[in-house]
Amino acid sequence: MLGGAVLVLALLLWLRHRRRNTTPARLRRACREMLTQVFVPDGEGGQIHIEFLLLCPRGIVVINIKDVSGNVFGSDAMREWAVITGSRRHGIRNPQDGLFDRLAAVRHLVPTLPVHGYIAFTASANFSKGVPTHVVMLEELIAELTQEATTTNTAYDAYLPGWEVLKQAATPA
Repeated sequence: MLGGAVLVLALLLWLRHRRRNTTPARLRRACREMLTQVFVPDGEGGQIHIEFLLLCPRGIVVINIKDVSGNVFGSDAMREWAVITGSRRHGIRNPQDGLFDRLAAVRHLVPTLPVHGYIAFTASANFSKGVPTHVVMLEELIAELTQEATTTNTAYDAYLPGWEVLKQAATPA
């Protein structure tokens, strides 16, 4: 009987640990507020999907996560980036254009706030020939945002009115 209770407790602790270490949970701890999987008006009568929108000391942060495995070869000028894993090669569309559209939509809604955008690749990606503009590694971005959130808290109040505009305009995806 006691062994079963210990097993259940161990399972619950393991599940709690896994939930605390998901990407959304870690991003949530790295910011003041967060919206996930939302549509915002694109400024041209349509809507655009945003994976993560964060309120951070640096302003509004737009994050698009890419989970690809292998060596990624891409540049700002390339339309398609190559992902090579062993002897297999496949292409992905340059994600910068989509990020620029998302940034434009957010800036249209909150023109007076600083808006930053990142294409965050998971640790399974490797950029051996250089990292294109706006591309970061997810782990490094989370560490950076977490550090800022713990050391700089004064900017939030100035950004809250704009954040409220974003929250009002956003609809769940």
